[in-house]
Amino acid sequence: MGHARDAGQPLAVPDAARIAANLRGLLGDHRLSPSQRRIARYLLEHAQEAVFFTSADIAERVGVSQPSVTRFAAALGFRGFPEFRDALRSSVFGGPQRALPAADLNEIQELVGSEIRDLERLRDGLQDLTQLRAVAGQLARSRPLLVMGLRISASLAHLFGYLAQKVLPDVRVLDTAGSTLEDRLSRAAEAGAEWVLAIGLPRYPRELADGLVWARSAGLKIALITDQPVGRLIELADEVLLAPVSSDFAFDSHAGPTVLCTALLHTMLDTLGTEGQAQLEAFDDSATERQIFLPY
Repeated sequence: MGHARDAGQPLAVPDAARIAANLRGLLGDHRLSPSQRRIARYLLEHAQEAVFFTSADIAERVGVSQPSVTRFAAALGFRGFPEFRDALRSSVFGGPQRALPAADLNEIQELVGSEIRDLERLRDGLQDLTQLRAVAGQLARSRPLLVMGLRISASLAHLFGYLAQKVLPDVRVLDTAGSTLEDRLSRAAEAGAEWVLAIGLPRYPRELADGLVWARSAGLKIALITDQPVGRLIELADEVLLAPVSSDFAFDSHAGPTVLCTALLHTMLDTLGTEGQAQLEAFDDSATERQIFLPY
C-alpha cells in the first residue's frame, strides 16, 4: 500500500541519531504495556515511514489491533492518533536534540554511574545474539517452563515467571529449597518439562546447587543467569548467560540481571511469533475490559 507525502514545503533529510533522540523524548517515561512497547519499538525502527501511516497501517505491521494503537496514543497523553502522528512528524522532521546538563556528581550519582557502566558491559556482551536466541527458543518450547530462584534470586525468578505467564501456558516458579524443590522438579519433568531457567546471584545458596544437581538427575537441562563465569553453578549448567552485579552500594544491585531477564523474555516473545503476540493482545484486551489497571 502506497502513502503519499503531505503537500507543502520539501522535507529535510532527517538525521538518524536526532530522530532516535527526539522519539525517545516523545515516548518519555510513560508506563507502557507489552503491546504498546512493541508499537514504540516499531516506531523507533521505522520512524520515517510511520509518520505517513494510519493507525490501521501501524497495527497491521506490528501485529496488534487498531484499538491498541489508539490506546498507545492515549497512553502518551494525546487526544487521538492524528494528534500523536503530528507530534511524531515533528520528532522526525524537526526539533532539536535535547542536551543533557553538565553537573558535578554526588556520591549516589557516582554509584549510579558505576551501575550504568555495568549495563554498558552487558550491552556490549550482547552484540552477538546467537546464544540468547538459542536459549530463548529452548525455554519458549519447554512445557512446562521452570524458573528457579532461591533467597536473593527468588524475587527476580518471580518477576520472570509473572511476565512469562502472559505468553506461555504453564510457567512454574520454584523458590523453596529441599525435598519440596526436588518433588516439583521431578513432577515437572514427568509432565514434559525439558528446561529450567535458574537464577544464581551472590551470595550463591548451597541449596541452589543441590537443586540443579537434582534437576540434572531428573533429565532437565539448565539455563543459568549469573554474574561470574566460573564456579560450582557454572559447572552444573548447560547454558550460561552472564550479567554483572554491582557491589558498590551497601547492598548488591541486580539491575544487570534484571535487564538480561527482560532481554531474554523479549527474545522469547519474538521466538513465539504470532502465537505469543496473540496471547499478549488477549491479555491487554481482557485487562482493559475488566479495568484491571488505573487509567493513565
